[in-house]
This record gives sequence, structure tokens and C-alpha cells, in this order.
Amino acid sequence: MPEADVSCLGGGGLHHNGLKGWPDLAAFSGKMMMTTPPPPAEKQQARPAAVAAPADAAPDQTLEFSDGLLLRMLACLPEPHLTGAASLVCKRWMRLAGRLRRRLVVRDWAFVTHRLHYRFPELADLDLFPASIVAPAVPSPTSPLLTCAEVSLTLDPTADPPLGACRFLADDVLDRGLVAVAASFPNLRRLSATAAAESGGLMDIAGGCATLQELELHRCTDLALRPVSAFAHLQILRLVAASSALYGTGENGGVTDIGLTILAHGCKRLVKLELVGCEGSYDGIAAVGRCCAMLEELTISNHRMDSGWLAALAFCGNLKTLRLQGCCRIDDDPGPAEHLGACLTLESLQLQQCQLRDRRALHALFLVCEGARELLMQNCWGLEDDMFALAGLCRRVKLLSLEGCSQLTTRGLESVITSWSDLQSLKVVSCDKIKDEEISPALSELFSVFKELKWRPDNKSRLAASLADTGMGKKGRVLCKRQILPGHQRVKETMLNYSTGVAA
Repeated sequence: MPEADVSCLGGGGLHHNGLKGWPDLAAFSGKMMMTTPPPPAEKQQARPAAVAAPADAAPDQTLEFSDGLLLRMLACLPEPHLTGAASLVCKRWMRLAGRLRRRLVVRDWAFVTHRLHYRFPELADLDLFPASIVAPAVPSPTSPLLTCAEVSLTLDPTADPPLGACRFLADDVLDRGLVAVAASFPNLRRLSATAAAESGGLMDIAGGCATLQELELHRCTDLALRPVSAFAHLQILRLVAASSALYGTGENGGVTDIGLTILAHGCKRLVKLELVGCEGSYDGIAAVGRCCAMLEELTISNHRMDSGWLAALAFCGNLKTLRLQGCCRIDDDPGPAEHLGACLTLESLQLQQCQLRDRRALHALFLVCEGARELLMQNCWGLEDDMFALAGLCRRVKLLSLEGCSQLTTRGLESVITSWSDLQSLKVVSCDKIKDEEISPALSELFSVFKELKWRPDNKSRLAASLADTGMGKKGRVLCKRQILPGHQRVKETMLNYSTGVAA
């Protein structure tokens, strides 16, 4: 068979002309298949044995390495390679790679009670929440399935209500899995799980995992928070309250002032606390502030608290960050301004995807957080000029970040930031009513003294910033102006002189 032309395989790729010297492989292979007789039956039977045990197979050189040396080598691999290709080499490598895993998300609860400890004996971060969810039962093949993160709900138009609840494993099954985790992982640092009605498994976790520092608990109720008070060294806690519409619990489910008080008296070393969908009022937040003296970060998401809870934030004497996420309302009745108090140590106030249409509630929030040095507002609805003017109560702001505030105008922004003498950093992104042509000279001068400025209020400004120094966006007569070379200039002058002489 002739060799292929090397020039045809170069930078130009493999061309059809370069294969003229090659035979017709399709016809040749078809001819071979038609003319070659089938092998004897004895050779067909002997072929699998020869393939199964090749005589010239090279020995595995890694068998000479000790487990300690292989562990040191595998520890140098990044996480994707450690969990992927390295664990598929052989059973020994899979066992050693499992000893190096520190973080795992489990999706099968049977694996928790049977194989988890043998496969990954040195885990420090364990997420059991996806494994505790039962696959939804579809009433009919045409029923849609609504999925958000790990939770899936079925939609049945003939049922009342049409949206079914999320189904979890039985409480005794969840407790048996938590008991197995407590017995197998004494060095666990972070755990995400689903709470049972009266979870004895969490009590075993508190006794067996003495170094646990971070806990994320889903489907919480007041009764489920009793074992949480046994975690003496807990520093980070995230509670997702049980909702009757989502989790199918009773009307009395959820986290109220009773659960917050139990939590506050038990976990006194909390540094970060996140409450998702929790109920409560002034008493619950005040108990957390009085007992958790080390609390520095408080996140409240989609709360259902009663009126007056804002005044209880003054009891958080060491609070540095207050974050409100997805709140449809802040406080229906915050009370008189003289009774609100203030968080004197607060440094950062963050509002994300919140409804800011209640002027009285927003005024009370800024009064409580008047000492904040960082103010972040992201995708908040109802933030118009008159509502944003209330932010002027925070006189010590050094950093302002606005993102997705579509109702705020340039005039409303200027009226506030020009009154802040300590402002050093400004970030404005995707605020459509803030225009570049409306920037006043005073605002432009203020921009020049900022230490950090990120200005992308609308798509036009973002496009102009991305096309900077590229030459695009200019007029065609400027962009396409022809450059005249020196030789062309001499020819042009000669032609002009000749035409002048002819005219004379």
C-alpha cells in the first residue's frame, strides 16, 4: 500500500486529492469480507481464552508502591481527577481515593447505612438532604413535575390542592441513618440533614460528633430543635422551617418563638445564623440576641414573623452583618422610632430580592442599621427615589452597591451619595433609569475621588465599556479613512502641477 503524501496532511488538512494514491478501502474491505473463509470452530472457541490472559501483558508497577506513598501522590491531584479518573483505575486506587475525600453529597439513603463508612472513612463535610427525599409519585404520564434544586413536586390538575407536598423518608429511617453517621464519623465538621419530628438521631450526632461546627437542618419544627441545643460547639447554623404547603406538615409546624428560645439557650457559641421561612416575633429574636453573644452574621430569608421584630435586633450586641433575602415584607408595624434602638456594631446591611414598598418599615430598618458602613441592594422591588432617600439616615456608609434596582434614577442616586462624606466605593450595575448623560458635574467630580468605581447602569454603558479601545462604534468616515503613503502623495502633487500648467 503506498504511503500518504505528507503535504496533504499539513496545515491545510486532509484533502481529497491527497488520497488518489490510496486504494479504495471500502471496496477492498468488502472484497476481503466476501472472499475470506470463516475461521474454524476450534479457533473461534480458543479466541476468548487468549484475549482473557495475554502472554505479553506488562505487570502493574504501582503494586510496588506502599499505600502511604500512593496516598501522597493522589493527594496532589485536584478534586475532579481524584473523584473521577483516579478512582476508576482499580479497586485499590478507589479505596485510597475514598480515604482522601473530605466532602460528599449523598443521593441514596441505603448507601448511608451500608457502604458510606467503608467507601469514604475520612469525611468532614456530609450532605444527606438529597438522599432523604423520596421520588415523587406521578399520578399520570401527562402530569408535570416541578423541580427546584433538590425538591420535586407533582402537579395534578384534578386534585385539591393541585400541587402535592414533598415526600421524605420515614422518621425512623432518618434516625437510623444519623445514628450510623454518628458512630462512623467522629471528626465530622459540617452536616446537612432533614429533621424528624423528635429526632433521636440528632442527639446521637451531638454526642458522637464533638467537633461539628456547621449544621444545616431542613424541615425544622420547634420539637426538632430540642436536640440542636445539645451541640455545644456549633458555630454556623442554617434552619429551613417546615412549611405545610411544601413539606405536608401540620398547621402547627414551623419554627416559632419557642424554637428560637430553645435554640438560643443551647447554642451560645453561634457566629452565623440563617433563618429561612421562620415565624416568631420580638421575643424570639431578642432571646437569640441576649444568649448568643458571639453572633456576628444574621440572615433572614422569606420570613413570616409578627410585627415588631425589628426592635429586637438591638439586643445583638456583636452583630456585624445583617442580610435579608426574598422577604415580601420587612415589618408590618415596627413601632415608634424612639423604641427601636440601634445595632451599634453593624458593618454591613444587605438586601437581596426584597419588597421595599413599605416606607415606614424601610425607615425603621435604616434607623436600626444607621451605623452600617456597607450597603448592598440587589434586585429589590419598589426602590424608587423617595424610598432610596431614606438610606441617607446611614451617615457612615463607605461602600454602596446597587444591582438590578430598575426604578432608581440618577437624580435619586445623586441626592443620597453627595450627602455621604465617607463614601469610598460605588458599584452600580443594571439600573436602567440611571443614565450617563444625566450625570452632573458635581457627581462627576465625586466619581474622580472614589477608590473603587464600577459603573454599568444599563446595557448601553456595558456595551460602551466592552468596546473601549477597539475602534468599534465610531462613524464610518473616521473608521474607514484611507491612509495616504508618501509615494502616493508625490504622484498626487505631480498630477496637480500638470493640470495647473495645462490650464495656464
